Amino acid sequence: MENRIITLDEFIIRKQKDFSYATGELTGLLRDIGVAAKIVNREVNKAGLVNILGTEEESNSSGDTVQKLDMYANQKLIDCLRNSGECCAIASEENEDFVTIPPVEDKAAKYVVVFDPLDGSSNIDVNVSVGTIFGIYRRQSGDNDTVVLDDFLQKGTDLIAAGYVIYGTSTILVYSTGNGVNGFTLDPSIGEFCLSHRDIKIPASGGYYSVNQGYYLKFDLEMRRYIDYCSDSNLRLRYIGSMVSDIHRILIQGGIFLYPNTRKYPKGKLRLLYECNPLSFIMEQAGGKAINTKLARILEMEPRELHQRSTIVMGSPDMVDEMKEFVMRYSTESPTIV
Repeated sequence: MENRIITLDEFIIRKQKDFSYATGELTGLLRDIGVAAKIVNREVNKAGLVNILGTEEESNSSGDTVQKLDMYANQKLIDCLRNSGECCAIASEENEDFVTIPPVEDKAAKYVVVFDPLDGSSNIDVNVSVGTIFGIYRRQSGDNDTVVLDDFLQKGTDLIAAGYVIYGTSTILVYSTGNGVNGFTLDPSIGEFCLSHRDIKIPASGGYYSVNQGYYLKFDLEMRRYIDYCSDSNLRLRYIGSMVSDIHRILIQGGIFLYPNTRKYPKGKLRLLYECNPLSFIMEQAGGKAINTKLARILEMEPRELHQRSTIVMGSPDMVDEMKEFVMRYSTESPTIV
């Protein structure tokens, strides 16, 4: 293993050979996202000093209250994705519809990007970790055609790359292009993301479970039974309320993350395109599993709309398999066994 510092830009360029069609487009796009992450990180770190805390007097397309910093992060991501000319359109949790990006120097952009600009942003006011989630797809329409909705409604198995940035005690960018998962920590002294977590592999099992246990009585019987099992097994409950933070812990230390359906959200609450697919892609690339509470693989779900919701269970493979057994034993419905 090399001892010298490897920056994100250098690592991306080295890995360009992993793509059979690599001509630099994806490289430029990933670098744009890295730049956006640095800008958002700067604002997150000084959020208490400027007037970007709190909420806007509006809701996003999913009905959630919009945080001021959400909108800032959303705009900065869009601005940075305009830079290289490799992205022809974006879809964000904060926008009702997708947004097209004008070509740069008549370049035919081949990619669309989906993202949650600031996952867990309600935690900003109390100085708890938040994050950015992103996924990259190769567009389905012709390179010189108008971008259409079907360019975004692709399964997770069609992802070209995905990742997240966690803005915490240190800022870490984790991404995969389908050949393993690597993490990069931002060194503020040089302003560069540097390789810090090489070839991340999730443990087969772990000591943590992550679920909003305050909704326990609103979960289906099989979920309550599984949560009881986790508690009886002396697993440690850790739930931050920022999916990126919870998933990052599980990815590194092992465990299971659950966001089941409730009475209020019978189809689940998390967004398939912006949260579930990108993080499931990362989880599977690290050796984990990601399914919904009907036991269907998340990455094989068919998106029907931009803001489609889903249930999700993801994490260490042995623990996800254990959870499946509880669903098969206690569910009143016939699950889709995978």
